[in-house]
Amino acid sequence: MSQTPYVVVIVDDHELFAEGLELLLTRDWGGLFVIGGRTTFVEEAAELATSCDADLAVVDLSMPPLGGVAAIRHIKARHPRTRILALSGTDDVELAQEALRAGAEGFLPKTVRPEALAAPLSTIAAGLRVVDPKVLDALLSGTRKPSAAVLKALTPPEVKLWALLSTGMETADIATRMVVSERTAKRMVASLLHKLGVTSRIAAAALAGQSGLLDDLAEPDSRAH
Repeated sequence: MSQTPYVVVIVDDHELFAEGLELLLTRDWGGLFVIGGRTTFVEEAAELATSCDADLAVVDLSMPPLGGVAAIRHIKARHPRTRILALSGTDDVELAQEALRAGAEGFLPKTVRPEALAAPLSTIAAGLRVVDPKVLDALLSGTRKPSAAVLKALTPPEVKLWALLSTGMETADIATRMVVSERTAKRMVASLLHKLGVTSRIAAAALAGQSGLLDDLAEPDSRAH
């Protein structure tokens, strides 16, 4: 059973690169990808993705005047099902972070050979994420720790809650351990995430590990057994 080709749009103001990528994808990977269109303007990105119901978009981040991050936001707002591979000619980690926060499913340097882009595109189309190893290392090493002021501001129940959700415990079980309703537990978790300055339980768990919270809590338990 043959697969319907993924519709790809290219948002890049470098004509030679865009033309080369289009030629490569249609010539060597024509059974997997079909080009829905190209644009050199950030302002046209969302309309292009919407008009051809694009599955994938390749977006250059260095596009004046608004920049590729704006194109990513516009595409995600207008046509959220389009999955995006962001490319950059620089090693700017902050720019990579902005692209990923804006909704890009992948980030690679523009130094990657065009023929090497087919695999990342198909990976992203399959629902996975792709990030250049150097950028990933920089993102992980640059992950911030919660400030001392934030840690000091947490109440004992909030510290307990932080530890519980950091173990992957479900809301219902957290409610039982905290002796509150499940609805109240949800509110408490939301409040804690806001205090920590993160948007997900996974990020809160990462901060807990970096702050040594889980290690500190494990010591009494290890002595008790």
